[in-house]
Amino acid sequence: MVVTEETPITMAEVVATAGDSEKSEAMKKFIKGFNKMDVKKAIEMKEELKALDLIKLKDGHIVKIVDFVPTDVSELNKVIIEVSLDADEITKILDVTKKYK
Repeated sequence: MVVTEETPITMAEVVATAGDSEKSEAMKKFIKGFNKMDVKKAIEMKEELKALDLIKLKDGHIVKIVDFVPTDVSELNKVIIEVSLDADEITKILDVTKKYK
């Protein structure tokens, strides 16, 4: 098998798509310890962040934001450390994340 494409998904999506094997159940339990958001809200938040149409924000960054749901500038900077965002972009992102915290 050859991997031709990678698509980042949120932890909530991993839990929703994982099978029912013993290993999958252990993984689900582990992930739920970090992330309490259900898959519907995670997808909704991801789409809302994509709709902001911020050029600097790639799919991987959006997934990190959804997984950690930062509510202030310092939390956001810790989540997406490799991207330099201006004040307007930060405000737009945090306006979205605060609705889901």
